[in-house]
Amino acid sequence: MTKIPLTLVEPAAPSRGRGLPLPAVLAAAPHRLLFLAGAANVLLAMLWWTAWLVDARWGWPGLPQPAVHAGWLHAIVMQYLVLPPFFFGFLLTVFPRWMNLPALRRVHYVPVGAGLLGGQLLTLAGMLGATALLHVGAVLAIAGWSIGLFWLLRLLWRAAGTTWHAVSCAAALALGLVGFILYAVYLHVPDARLVFAAIKFGTFGLLLPTFVTVAHRMFPFFAGSVVPGYEGWRSLGWLAAFWGLCIAHLALELRHAYASLWLPDAALAALTLTWLWRNWPRAPMPPLLRVLFTSSVWLPIAMLLYTAQSAWYAAFGEFLLGRAPAHALFVGFFGSVLVSMVTRVTHGHSGRPLVLGSVARFGFLAIQCVAVVRIAAEVLPGKPVWQVVAAAGWLVAFAPWVIRSMRIYATPRVDGMPG
Repeated sequence: MTKIPLTLVEPAAPSRGRGLPLPAVLAAAPHRLLFLAGAANVLLAMLWWTAWLVDARWGWPGLPQPAVHAGWLHAIVMQYLVLPPFFFGFLLTVFPRWMNLPALRRVHYVPVGAGLLGGQLLTLAGMLGATALLHVGAVLAIAGWSIGLFWLLRLLWRAAGTTWHAVSCAAALALGLVGFILYAVYLHVPDARLVFAAIKFGTFGLLLPTFVTVAHRMFPFFAGSVVPGYEGWRSLGWLAAFWGLCIAHLALELRHAYASLWLPDAALAALTLTWLWRNWPRAPMPPLLRVLFTSSVWLPIAMLLYTAQSAWYAAFGEFLLGRAPAHALFVGFFGSVLVSMVTRVTHGHSGRPLVLGSVARFGFLAIQCVAVVRIAAEVLPGKPVWQVVAAAGWLVAFAPWVIRSMRIYATPRVDGMPG
């Protein structure tokens, strides 16, 4: 297996970088513009959703109803416009490192960031009533996504050997592009099956495989660099089995075979518990590493909830837990990993110490509370109110972290290095 370099960016000659205009700073490295786009939408997308929930419950502030059902649009935006910019920012940086190829240049990654950021902003405007902008936003996002995927696939083609983690991430992004195109088609052909498929592709074709692939490769590497004597377990057979079970779940969901989902979901729960047990450091961990592994605990919890949901449906024909399994996955696992992983990468790429810090610590702890509230909302009386509490809690949890992160992306590295 190819040895992973200790840092994601090779050392280079120092550069002051002070006094550069903002566009030049944002274009200095793939992660800057793309992470900024994702961070902005972490708040903007949930601000709209929180306002919509408040409006649906109390009739204020009188938001216009979007052309697409608000719940569906919330799922599309969170899956395709909030998290993927972080994916592209990270992968456009590390793919060349993983494959020992030259780093990508601005001409390669700036169009990706411009397309995804423009698609986000226009989609958000379309969510407020300007329906035509939903179409334009989708086209821009697809263009940015396609350009990013093209360059990643080109790197794979040029690589001397096969880097299976890179193949896995590229496959997930390809499935994500298929899902987002299904949503774009739905804007012209209002067949609910299209947007349903788009949402399912987003969860089990795009997000879950990407998050798990990155965790599978990077978490043991991070642990090995700070925990003496640590030996990680990164079985490629395990990753292949995980992919097979994700595809099985996706296929069953698309066929509405809900009574059979417990089969792949129970296997996914066992598989992720095995990975967590094999990789959990047995020695004391620094806080930034601890939150990474603690985030991963949400993954088997979510899969156990999915298993219980399907088993109950098979026995009684009822979705007892509602959207609780999905939010254990989205808020618990994805949200927690987002804070911990992006903090780690952001600090490393800005020349800052690899420490958790008070802002990220607050965001991580707060998102744990939000996850519990959103899961409990499915079974508590007064569900709409608890949904509002959880959505507002997301904003409170992420606001300080997003503001600090965006300031870092918009300023040169503190150590004077390029990037």
